[in-house]
Amino acid sequence: MADQDFILTPPPVRVSFEVNPVLNVLDTLMLLTDAEEGLSGHSDWVTQVAAAMQPEQKRNTNLLLHVLKAFDLERSWHSFEEFLDDLAARDPIQLRDEAMGWMTAEEKVKELDLGPLTQEALLDDEALFFELQRRIHTHWHQTQDEPEEPFDEEGYRYWHQMLQNPSTLQATLIYHLRTMWDKWLAEDWQRNQPLIRESVEAFQQMDYEGMTALEALRAVTGRDLSGLWDEKRSKPRELIFVPSAHLGPYVRLVLMSEKVSRVIFRARLPEGTRKSSPALSRSEVLVRLSALADDTRLQILELLTQHQELCAQDIMTLLDLSQSATSRHLRQLTATGFLLERRREVAKCYSLNPDRVEDTLQALRQFLST
Repeated sequence: MADQDFILTPPPVRVSFEVNPVLNVLDTLMLLTDAEEGLSGHSDWVTQVAAAMQPEQKRNTNLLLHVLKAFDLERSWHSFEEFLDDLAARDPIQLRDEAMGWMTAEEKVKELDLGPLTQEALLDDEALFFELQRRIHTHWHQTQDEPEEPFDEEGYRYWHQMLQNPSTLQATLIYHLRTMWDKWLAEDWQRNQPLIRESVEAFQQMDYEGMTALEALRAVTGRDLSGLWDEKRSKPRELIFVPSAHLGPYVRLVLMSEKVSRVIFRARLPEGTRKSSPALSRSEVLVRLSALADDTRLQILELLTQHQELCAQDIMTLLDLSQSATSRHLRQLTATGFLLERRREVAKCYSLNPDRVEDTLQALRQFLST
């Protein structure tokens, strides 16, 4: 009897929710760099703080994001101050070595076709370090089908200099985090905790028994993430959802291990929830209307009322847009659910989602009638 290929049903996952101050703060810092790069759809608070940051604060925020791989984010801290105390107690050399560990991983080096690399070689040879970062930069944009942004040579030079002195690296990160926490992040976290807790409590009342990862992601985030989540390769046994007050329409996956992933999503209520929260309802309406409050995005939606489906290149040509502008607008419209995305061979193609248009009008009516 000939061998046969069987289609296996994706396994169910365990679903839980948590109020996580550390992941919220670190994610907010990442959003501040996104806002600086012109990505839209985040909260007004993120845009305002990003504009108020000094050049040194922006530079050290980028440095922090480079070193995040050294943080054991599988842990949960009760407060951000506890996280800072842990960071201060770390051995500086171990922190530096863990921050660099992924650079010499066999899989990563094979992917980039750079031959064997050692940490010592990267520390000693700035040109080799730059070449590695350039290839990572280019490879990431290619695999994400995103237009390549300019390579920040000055920022990578600063990172390389910091790696030479682990004690200075650690002290710089701690000082930067404490400064950002005292100036902006502590007050923001205190203000948004009730909203985040309300979202967690509402989702904890729902039944996720037997759901696959994609089904749970759809139920919690309100988005179809099949284009981002390959269930043949990603088979976590547990998804831990962490609401954020600032993420806008986007979702961030934080891979803890092969079996556990944390998912940061915009604080919201489950679909169909009868309980009405003015703050969460206002946030939901604001995210959707923000996606519509742009002439170019409205033109894209208008085009897709005239065409059943258009690929990104078609939209670029018809509206005379750059690749980066097209990508930015399509990302926000897809994240808010107004567009459905699918791949046609190597191209990303889009169609209008009339259900999202209708339920946005319904959400607005419901909000204004309360």
